[in-house]
Amino acid sequence: MYRTHHCGELRASHINKKVTLSGWVQKSRDKGFVAWVDLRDRYGITQLVFDADRTDEKLMEVARNLGREYVIQVTGTVIERASKNPNIETGDIEILVESLEILNQANVPPFTIEDQTDGGEELRMKYRYLDIRRNPVKNNLIFRHKVTQEVRNYLSSIDFIEIETPYLIKSTPEGARDFVVPSRMNEGQFYALPQSPQTFKQLLMVGGMDKYFQIVKCFRDEDLRADRQPEFTQIDCEMAFVQQEDVLQSFEGLTRHLLKTINGVEVDAFPRMSYDEAMKTYGNDKPDIRFGMKFGELNTMAQHKDFNVFNSAELVVGIAVPGGNSYSRKEIDKLIDWVKRPQIGALGMVYVRCNDDGTYKSSVDKFYDQTDLSQWAKATNAKAGDLICVLSGKTSAVRAQLSALRMELAERLNLRNPKEFAPLWITDFPLLEWDEDTQRYHAMHHPFTAPKPEDIKLLDTDPGAVKANAYDLVLNGNEIGGGSIRIHDKETQSLMFDHLGFTKEQAKAQFGFLMNAFEYGAPPHGGIAFGLDRLVAILGGAETIRDFIAFPKNNSGRDVMIDAPAPIDQHQLDELGLKIK
Repeated sequence: MYRTHHCGELRASHINKKVTLSGWVQKSRDKGFVAWVDLRDRYGITQLVFDADRTDEKLMEVARNLGREYVIQVTGTVIERASKNPNIETGDIEILVESLEILNQANVPPFTIEDQTDGGEELRMKYRYLDIRRNPVKNNLIFRHKVTQEVRNYLSSIDFIEIETPYLIKSTPEGARDFVVPSRMNEGQFYALPQSPQTFKQLLMVGGMDKYFQIVKCFRDEDLRADRQPEFTQIDCEMAFVQQEDVLQSFEGLTRHLLKTINGVEVDAFPRMSYDEAMKTYGNDKPDIRFGMKFGELNTMAQHKDFNVFNSAELVVGIAVPGGNSYSRKEIDKLIDWVKRPQIGALGMVYVRCNDDGTYKSSVDKFYDQTDLSQWAKATNAKAGDLICVLSGKTSAVRAQLSALRMELAERLNLRNPKEFAPLWITDFPLLEWDEDTQRYHAMHHPFTAPKPEDIKLLDTDPGAVKANAYDLVLNGNEIGGGSIRIHDKETQSLMFDHLGFTKEQAKAQFGFLMNAFEYGAPPHGGIAFGLDRLVAILGGAETIRDFIAFPKNNSGRDVMIDAPAPIDQHQLDELGLKIK
């Protein structure tokens, strides 16, 4: 037996008990006549004591020469600690060691295994197995486990069945780029790793499974951003015989359950907002509604003077920054420089100070009088002491720019409290979006999303106006889930493929199996998929998903620990019938 107890278990009630512990040496202190060693495992730290009066001389020598992260086993007696440590749960006791065995020696770690470490992110990712020993990473992984267990328990309690779907599937042209896997037994042919189990979960509904879920790995060979992984985990769900309201109620319930059990937060019914309203009011389809700064459109009150910057713009829009009138001119100039950065792309920014005496002072006083500026204040809901920031330009671009500024200001003003949770449903998305590069429509969600029944007639005459029977769940400015009611009849699905530019032959080759299934009695169905990595991070009060993934990739999509991706040898290439340029 390597241990009778773990290193976070022993208390004053165990005094005089003989115990065996195993773990890693956190640190040691040698005072000559007495030595202390902190022994650590996943559960906590227990102090070991060796002293000249009670410890064998050889054992004292071994204790003095223990290195950090040595793996050891000790047996001894629990005694009361003379100098108690209230910062750890075992701080009332220590172990008077009677025997010690070194189970494995260890090199000096490349960074300190402490909560506050001296290791940079890339170094810690290279030695991730050491980083996991640190409390912040260990606790995040335990937290993730707790969330997934609650998901499974809740969905199982409302009759969902967890079913695994294949990882080696067929590549499809829609959506993001696939990771492909060559087949040795079928030379020249390839599997793809799933971007989602979409078609399989729909087939499960045809199979009568009624309520399905799966916590599943998905893969997308996309250009990477700072907080995006090439492999990620979804809570994937589907339900038969449902309408949109049934899905929203079910997964509102799951989210409310997680917030209560994981965070101790009670949330009332989730507000709902259409896609069009979200874009007009916040400039994006995943708004953070924990704070205000709603957009105020100013075209009608700003385009009647001689200020050509506004007169030539499709949209003039502003936000009121609470307390922003206290900003110095230098601070406002820095804000202007911030929105002019290439990442944001604005050409400039007009501002209006809302003075305490009810007057206004703007950067365009030459063109606008106090009456004009008071109208701007009313449109943006600005109060005395606020600062109105105004951008203009093409509608889609300026909304995105002002949205980015709104979020940046919220960060600076500490308005994004990670312990406050504001969920929101976004509904009525466009079914299709126009792609300038390919000069054709693409599905905004995926090709299996059902259009709103009342809009189907518009597919031939005005496809861009068709609304989807789709919905996203947003939490604190992050999309944590998205789904839709699916097309469940062959005729509508065929019509959808037509509008996405598929020929009949292409549609049959890619999705013939699904179309055939629809001919055997497909029920109405719909579902949703949550991004587990993002959800866990938000519930954990963090922004970075990598902190909650055991072995994440870096910003270049590389696993620096195992050095992947990597070349394969010529023999493997020959077996697969592949040639590398």
